[in-house]
Amino acid sequence: MAMTVGAGAGGKAVAPQMNVTPLVDVVLVLLIIFMVITPLLSKNFWVHLPKQEKEEVTPEQLAQDPEPPLVLRVGAERTLQVNGSDVTLDELADRLRRMFAARDDHILFFDAADDAGYGFAVEALDKAREGGAVTIAPLTAALGAAAPAEAADAAPADASPAPEAPAAPAAN
Repeated sequence: MAMTVGAGAGGKAVAPQMNVTPLVDVVLVLLIIFMVITPLLSKNFWVHLPKQEKEEVTPEQLAQDPEPPLVLRVGAERTLQVNGSDVTLDELADRLRRMFAARDDHILFFDAADDAGYGFAVEALDKAREGGAVTIAPLTAALGAAAPAEAADAAPADASPAPEAPAAPAAN
């Protein structure tokens, strides 16, 4: 801060003056820092997505498919099924190797029950990788052609009896 001596009427008053040079220096340094950092904050990540083929497949075409998709299901009590046939964890890799040897694609669809153990599901996925699965696609909805027996069993269990009509009030 600067001062001027003798500027008053009596010559003895001290008048303070603001020195703004350090303030301007600090503001200019901050401006330069922000100008340098701003271009580094916005990064573009380019994601190359495969081209989508939107072709509707009818249930009849799905039933006539010579190579149905391979579906690995993990059940609640540590059970495994590949396209509806039960397998154990030890024989899963060998079974999948034989199945993939007869196919061109190495795509495996993975479906786990809601109450399946996470550790067991990860073990099953590791065995599937050992068995030659290159692409493992998680299923969010059940495939229609992969589990016709499960759909037939689930329909009667889900059906509830029709509610009875309420009784008429008694007249007094």
